[in-house]
Formats: sequence, C-alpha cells, structure tokens
Amino acid sequence: REKLKLCITEHERILQEIESTDTACVGPTLRSIYDDQPNAHKRFMEKLDARIRNHDREIEKMCNFHHQGFVDAITELLKVRADAEKLMGQVTDTNRRLQEAGREVTAQTEEVIRCRIQQRNMATTVEKLQLCIPVLEMYSKLKEQLESKRYYAISHGDALVSQYRFCQIMAENLPRLREEIKDISMSDLKDFLESIRKHSDKVGETAMRQAQQHRTFNSAVAKQASMGHYMKPVYSLSGQTHTHNGLMMDDTGDEEEADEEVLTAHDLVDFSPVYRCLHIYTVLGDRETFENYYRKQRKKQARLVLQPQANMHETVEGYRRYFNQIVGFFVVEDHILHATRGLVTRAFTDELWNMALSKIIAVLRTHSSYCNDPDLVLELKNLIVIFADTLQGYGFPVNRLFDLLFEVRDQYNETLLKKWALVFRWIFELDNYSPIPVETEEEYKLVVSRFPFHDAEVEKQDFPKKLPMSQSVPQIYTQVKEFIYASLKFSESLHRSSTEIDDMLRKSTNLLLTRTLSSCLQNLIKKPHIGLTELVQIIINTTHLEQACRYLEEFITNITNVSPETVHTTRLYGLSTFKDARHAAEGEIYTKLNQKIDEFIQLADYEWGMAESDGRASGYLMDLINFLRSTFQVFTHLPGKVAQTACMSACKHLSTSLMQMLLDTELKQVSMGAIQQFNLDVIQCELFASSEPVPGFQGDTLQLAFIDLRQLLDLFMVWDWSTYLADYGQPTSKYLRVNPATALALLEKMKDTSKKNNIFSQFRKNDRDKQKLIETVVRQLRSLVNGMSS
Repeated sequence: REKLKLCITEHERILQEIESTDTACVGPTLRSIYDDQPNAHKRFMEKLDARIRNHDREIEKMCNFHHQGFVDAITELLKVRADAEKLMGQVTDTNRRLQEAGREVTAQTEEVIRCRIQQRNMATTVEKLQLCIPVLEMYSKLKEQLESKRYYAISHGDALVSQYRFCQIMAENLPRLREEIKDISMSDLKDFLESIRKHSDKVGETAMRQAQQHRTFNSAVAKQASMGHYMKPVYSLSGQTHTHNGLMMDDTGDEEEADEEVLTAHDLVDFSPVYRCLHIYTVLGDRETFENYYRKQRKKQARLVLQPQANMHETVEGYRRYFNQIVGFFVVEDHILHATRGLVTRAFTDELWNMALSKIIAVLRTHSSYCNDPDLVLELKNLIVIFADTLQGYGFPVNRLFDLLFEVRDQYNETLLKKWALVFRWIFELDNYSPIPVETEEEYKLVVSRFPFHDAEVEKQDFPKKLPMSQSVPQIYTQVKEFIYASLKFSESLHRSSTEIDDMLRKSTNLLLTRTLSSCLQNLIKKPHIGLTELVQIIINTTHLEQACRYLEEFITNITNVSPETVHTTRLYGLSTFKDARHAAEGEIYTKLNQKIDEFIQLADYEWGMAESDGRASGYLMDLINFLRSTFQVFTHLPGKVAQTACMSACKHLSTSLMQMLLDTELKQVSMGAIQQFNLDVIQCELFASSEPVPGFQGDTLQLAFIDLRQLLDLFMVWDWSTYLADYGQPTSKYLRVNPATALALLEKMKDTSKKNNIFSQFRKNDRDKQKLIETVVRQLRSLVNGMSS
C-alpha cells in the first residue's frame, strides 16, 4: 500500500510538472515514468486519463457558466462581421486608389534610391581611383618611355596598389619589363662598344693633334718669352678650356688671334648608352654585373687595339693609325673614369695601361728594327714623343716610352750610318782625286765657305790656282755636318739636357767617323782602280779632314751651347780615323809601288851567258827609273816623311828584287859579261838614289838601299876574294854586306866547266893555278856557310 501510495504521489508530481513546465522539457519527465517500476506507466496512463476527464468536466462547467456570454459575443461578432465586410470594401477601394496614387511616387523613390546607390558607388570609385591614379600614371609613363626608348627613367616606378587585380598584373609584368630594359640597354652598350672602336682612331687623332699643338705653342711661348713678348694663356689638355693664343707677328704690334674650340672625347663620342646602362643596372640592383661586363669587354678591345698590322713599319701612316687607336682607347677610358664614378677605377686603368705599355714597347722595338729609312724612323720618333706627351697629359706614366726612344735612337743612328755610307761611297766614286782648281775669288770663297781651309801660301798665290785637297773633302765635311743635323733632329724633344744632347751628338758623330767613314776610306784604298796618284791625294785629303775635326767640335758646341771643357764631354775620335786611313793609304802606296816595280822587273830579259855587256843600262830598268822619278814628283805634296818612306821602300824593294833575280835557283849559269851588264843597271839605280828624287834624305842614305848589291858585284868584278876572305867578320871589311852563302851561290853559277864560254875555261887555259885558287875559294866559302849554319 505504501508503495502504491508513493507511486500515486509520484504520478501526481509528474503531472504537475507536465502541466507547469515547457513542452521541451517533457521528455525527461516522461522517461522517468518508463524508467521506474514495471507497469508504472499503465498506472500513470490511468492517472493521466483521470486527470484529463477531470479537466474536461471543469471545462464543461466553465463553458456552461460562460455560455450566455459566448452567445452574446457571437451575436456581437456577427454584427461586427457585417461592418467589417463593409469596412473591407472601403479599405480595398482606398487601397486601390492609394496604390494608383503612389505608383509614380514609388517609381521616383526607386529612382532616387538607385541614384543614391550610384552616387555612393561613384564616391567610392573616385576614392579608390585617387589611390590608383599615380600607379596608372606611372605605368602609362613607363609605357611611353618604353616606346621612346628612355629606359633609364623607367627603372624607378615600383610602387603599386597591390589589392587590385590590374595592379597585380602590372606587378607581375615588372620583372619581365626590367629584364627587357636591361637587355635593351645592354644591346645599346654593345652597339656603343662596337662604335667606339671606329671612333677611337678619330678621338686619338684629335688628342694627339692637340698635344702637338700644345708642344708647338709652348715652343713659340719660349721663343717669344726670350724676346720679351707677352703670351696669352694656353689651353689645357683636359679639353675644358679654349685656345686663345696671340703671337706677336712683328714689331708693329700686329697680332694674329686664333679661337679654336678644343674637342674632347665627349664631343666626338656619345657616351649616353654607357650612362643609361650604368644607371639602369644600378637602380635595378645589378651594377656589379654591368661593371664586370664593361671591364671585360674593354680588356678584349684593348688587346685588339694593341695588335699592329703586319706592314705597319712600312709607312708612317701605319704607326700613326696604331697610336691614334691606342690614344683614343685610353682617352675614352679616362673620360669614363672621371664621368661615371666607379664604372672603372684608377687601378683598372693603370692595369690596362701597364699591359698596353709592355705590348706597345715590344711592338715598336720589333717593327722599328725592320725600318731602314732614317726619315721614317725620325717620324716614328716624333710620333712616339707626341703619343707619350698626349697620354702623359691624361695622367698615364710614359717614362718607359722615353727609355724606348734611346733604343730607337740607336736604330735611327744605324740607319743614318747606312745612308751616309752610301753618300760617302758616292762622293768617293765621283771624285777625280785632283786638287781643286779655283779660277776666281768667288770660287775660292765658295769652297772656303763649305770647308774651313786656311793656308797662307795658297792665299798668296794668284788666280787661277789649286787647292791641295780634292773635291771630296768639302763634300765629306758638309755631309758630316748634315749628319750632325740629322742626329740632332732625333735628340730634340726627348726631355734631355743640353749636356746629354751634346754627348749623344758627339757619340753618333764618332760612330760616323770611326766606323762608317773609316770603313769607306779603307774600302776605297783597297780598290783596284785607285792608283798611286789617287792614294797620294787620299793621304792629302785625310790630312785636311783631320785638321777640320776641331771645327766639327766647334760646330757641335755652337749647336748645344755645351763647352768642350765640360766634365765628361765626349771628344771626337776623327783624328785616329784619318790617321788610320792615312797609314793604310801609305801602306797601299808602298804595296802598289812594289807591284809596279815587280811589273817592270818581269820585263827584264838578260842574256846571262853573254860574253860582254852592251855598254848601256837595260831598257826595262830605265823605264822603271823614269816611272819612279815621275811618281816621286807627285809625292812632294805628301805630308811628313811619307814621300821619303815611299822612296826608301821602293829602292829597297828594287834592290831586293834584283838580288833575287841574280840568285834565282832556276838560273844555272851566269857569265862575267852578264855580271857586267847587271852592274850597269845597278849603277843606274845608284845614280837615281843619289839624284835626290825626294827631298829630305841626308847624305847617301838612299844609296844604302843598294849596298848589298854593290858590294857583291864589286867582289866579282874586281875578283877580290883574298880581301873578302881575309877581312870576313871584321867591322871594317870592304865587303861587310856580302853574305858567304850569297857569294857561293853566284860563284857556283859562274863555275860551269861544261860551257865553252865559261870564264873558268879561260882560267884553265891561261893559268891552271888560278883554277886551284877558285876551288880553294869555293871550299872556304862553303866552310864559312857551314860555320854560320852550325
């Protein structure tokens, strides 16, 4: 019962909860019913049905209580319904009229709303466009600049409004545009680099011409300054000023002014591609790539510029083009160095210059060695000087080039020496080797103006007269001076002191005299067609040229203004040159005289077995003596003791030749008649020697040349063997110069018993005792010969 009671109480509570709570919470309450005891839901359903019936009774009671009021309400409601239907009709009619009346207002209201929306959208659009306009303008400008190829200005436009799609598209295009701009600018740079190769020659030509004008102008300044004239300022090599030079033309004050604009590399070459490309790569953050490319390409171009043409040494134009290209290259680099702030550095240009300088020196050293024309070498030197001055004006060191000029100077001197060797040979070839005839005073002054000749004896003579030297002497002297002038031309503009120039001139002149002229003289003396007369004239010529050397020294001194007494001043060695040539000519005279004597002796035709002499000297010998006599008359003009030496040498050679003829081993027999004839010839030789063919001999000095022959012949002619053998070896011997071997050899030729005409056959017939005496003489002579040999 208690459980049932509790169950009933619980059901009451659940019913109250169901009635009082929200329907959403009924689920848990109902679940508790089913989760409780079995069959509890049936009792709950019964309880619920009872509760429903209870409520229905209450509702019925309530309805019964309010029924009359409900009926009254229904009645009233029916009345209201009729009124409502009537009112509804009125409302519908009113609504219709209102709709008809408000249709236009609604349309206008919708239009206003649409306009307001459009206005709001426009305001928003304007606001957004205000943000986009700078970007659009920038992009539009970028397109214009692309079309106009103003690439350097394009690279700045990077700021975009990224939230818009068109901006994103533009932003996506920017890298491509940047690369396109870089490619285009790089293409322009390549065109520039190709173009600059063509313009380098013109740039270099202009720069070198300005440097040459600068040098010429400075020379004019120096000359005018020495005369006290005022000079206007000179333009600078930097090309940033103009030339305004006024040179005083005469003492009246007239001036010739020349205003000439100095062209620079910037005037001749458009550098804008370099500037643009450098600017673009810098802004785009890729400057290093550009710098490396530019420097690499310029290094390649430098190597190409430094390659000379194969035939460059043949003309000065070849050298000029070579120098112009190099100067143009480095003038451009110097301009880039100062105009671009870092595209190239001083270290880079110095590296290029050092590389180029080594190559240039090697090229010039090689090509100049091929050149044999001194005029071309001189022009090359002038080009090198201008080339060096030009680059020095741009700050490049050029000392090595001036050092090279000393090597080129040696080459120049060698070409000069070769040229003057031809000149000297031509002069000697055309010389008549006769004293210079002068008919009038004017002719005499003309010769003296060309050659410093001073001789009081000659000056006292009346016209016409002859000068002792031949025409080659003034010509040689003049050509030596011309050589000095030519050598001086190279020494100019080398930035050397007067002392150094003086030293160079003297050294080169020494080479001309001691090597070139000396060689030409030596070759001349050895030529077959140069006879004794010519040799005599050559000796006279060298004497006068030797005396003229001091005038050549004065000539060099006047040119350089360096005193010969200056320490370390080189002296001229011409004295030794002409002395050596003179000695060679003298030796050649002696040789040729001996050759002539030999030629005459070869004509001798003695009859060695003749019974007795003809009573007169041989014809060949008289011709020889006449030749010697006429020759020695020419020798009177020779200086010093040359004539005496030549005459003594000729007599000694004649005596020796006659002795050799007499003692010739092929000559087997000699008669006394032949000895007598030979004695007549020797007497003529002695008469010639005593006639003083050349003045200056003392006593019988010249006759002593024949003393050996004289004593030998006297011994045989007198047959004075007892005296010879008795006095042999005594200083006072009458036959001191007769050698026993010589006497024995001749005696053997005369001792031939097989010949009828031999003198010994007569001795045997007349006195056989004499034969025994001869045999005794032969034995004694042999004994003397053997004693000398032992």
